[in-house]
Amino acid sequence: MKVLLAQPRGFCAGVDRAIAIVERALVVHGAPIYVRHEIVHNKYVVNTLRNKGAIFVNEVSEVPDNSVLVFSAHGVPRSVEDEARARKLKIYDATCPLVTKVHAEVAKMHRNGYQIIMIGHKGHPEVEGTVGQVPSEIEVIESPEQVQSLDVKDPEKVAYVSQTTISHDDAKKVIQSLKERFPQILEPKKADICYATQNRQDAVKELAKSVDLVLVVGSKTSSNSNRLREVAEKVGTRAYLIDGASELDEKWFDGVKCIGITAGASAPEILVEEIIEKLKSFSLISVTTMSGVEENVEFPLPKVLWKKDVEAAILKDQ
Repeated sequence: MKVLLAQPRGFCAGVDRAIAIVERALVVHGAPIYVRHEIVHNKYVVNTLRNKGAIFVNEVSEVPDNSVLVFSAHGVPRSVEDEARARKLKIYDATCPLVTKVHAEVAKMHRNGYQIIMIGHKGHPEVEGTVGQVPSEIEVIESPEQVQSLDVKDPEKVAYVSQTTISHDDAKKVIQSLKERFPQILEPKKADICYATQNRQDAVKELAKSVDLVLVVGSKTSSNSNRLREVAEKVGTRAYLIDGASELDEKWFDGVKCIGITAGASAPEILVEEIIEKLKSFSLISVTTMSGVEENVEFPLPKVLWKKDVEAAILKDQ
């Protein structure tokens, strides 16, 4: 049985940065430190950081006085940031810089008097964080059909932004409908869907054309991982979203000659390696990595966490 690995897959620069902020904050300040919501949507990552001393909370009110608080990679509403600063907590903002870019766009659109539409999934932390950047209501939509029911005060003062982890193909359809209804709609200077989301969706689309079944490594709460499964299925290939090797079912592979594996942007490579080892117990396999985009994006850490002694302490701890 052949196994084909997608390229690229797994951690993106924003996830690398967010995890590093938590790890380095633990070294600098010692355990515990507090993280609002899951730092990224992956069970393995969250449990690993929890074992190192991170405590994950839903509300700032759960954080004791004089504590260290990290905002997750998805970003937070302005009200959450204001509450944390009012309590004089030590704050590290692990919001992905590409999400911060969307926050800045929304703030500017609001200042210029635009009614803002956001393409994304209601209830997702990134969407809640973006919507919470401005006092005026932002309408969140997911489909072209919802465009027609939008209640707009001035059709010439409408703008849109997108969740960074949604499907590019789905967003494209919604944007087309928005432009048809609102020809003067203001769009972001640069597309909001992040490079890593786009690259992984493009890769899994090609992967799915060459295999009988696709395994997407990622948690059910991960938006970008769910989109990868959907992209594979739209190509016509059976696909499963799994957290790790323990969820594999040998029956899935009856009659399967080639398996494709990819991983969401918040899923570590160790999970892919464990799945490959489990597959070897089912059948003799050969593993090949497909050609694809080589990513070399890096996002800087907060300056206080750059120090060489912090780096040395982390290496020693590992």
